Amino acid sequence: MLAKLPKQTDPNVLIGFDTADDAGVYRLTDDLALVQTVDFFTPIVDDPYTFGQIAAANALSDVYAMGARPISALSIVGFPNTGRDPAILESILQGGLAKMQEAGCAVIGGHSIGDEEIKFGYAVTGLVNPARILANAGARPGDRLVLTKRIGTGIIATALKANRASEASVAAAIESMSTLNRAASEVALEFPVRAATDITGFGLLGHAREMAVASKVSLVLRAAQIEFLPEALSYSRQGFIPGGLKRNAEFLAGCVEFAHGIPEEVQNLFFDPQTSGGLFLSVEAQAASCLVAALRERGVPAQEVGEVIEKTKPLIQVR
Repeated sequence: MLAKLPKQTDPNVLIGFDTADDAGVYRLTDDLALVQTVDFFTPIVDDPYTFGQIAAANALSDVYAMGARPISALSIVGFPNTGRDPAILESILQGGLAKMQEAGCAVIGGHSIGDEEIKFGYAVTGLVNPARILANAGARPGDRLVLTKRIGTGIIATALKANRASEASVAAAIESMSTLNRAASEVALEFPVRAATDITGFGLLGHAREMAVASKVSLVLRAAQIEFLPEALSYSRQGFIPGGLKRNAEFLAGCVEFAHGIPEEVQNLFFDPQTSGGLFLSVEAQAASCLVAALRERGVPAQEVGEVIEKTKPLIQVR
């Protein structure tokens, strides 16, 4: 549908929706641009305050993925007019505000509607120097790929809905989802990172595909180097598969090739839709190990997970 919309004609639109990037970028001056994004979803955990925190971290992530600093946010709320305790919404808002305050981002308003299903998120605005934008279109052959968070939140959330997830796995997923990508973004800006995106609803492979297409390259991912959240692999083996995972796998059919011997339960995690996932960075090869070390010094569980190669078929290889 987006492909049918007219092309942007404003020269100050530095990044629109053409490359499926994480946020739009609009130039104000030669050294200042606005970064704008919006994200909201239904609850994925039981506790309303925690849900608010996760929704805020998730919305902020797109700004961090662009190398920008979030400055303001508008809340987006869908909440039933009757039948639900208003204290639930108050707690959601408090959780979101706490995470926004941690980010140094001012919540300056919002909009709410009556909705039978609870929904919450934010439209976030950030600032960036146009010369320092981390877009998803700059990866080059020879670059190394770095991932800053473990994956598996979608599968764990599905196990939770079935009352089969352990407290430890849920706690690990919540900690990951509610952790800002602020430190990862700040560190990335200190290194020759050529492209960046964050891993959210399209899963690791879906967002890797966006980077590959935008950069006109192919990617090789090393399955053994990618870390999963506790028990996510076990839940995948037991069949706790979110609907979004299946849709991601269907969409990516034909452009991803798994090496022989990678089991289905591992393949599932590569398609797993993430909430507030980590940053996926393409960095000059000689700087990759230093980048990973610097990220870990800031408490970011980063791993080098692959490399960029010349464009070929399949677009993405998992070895």
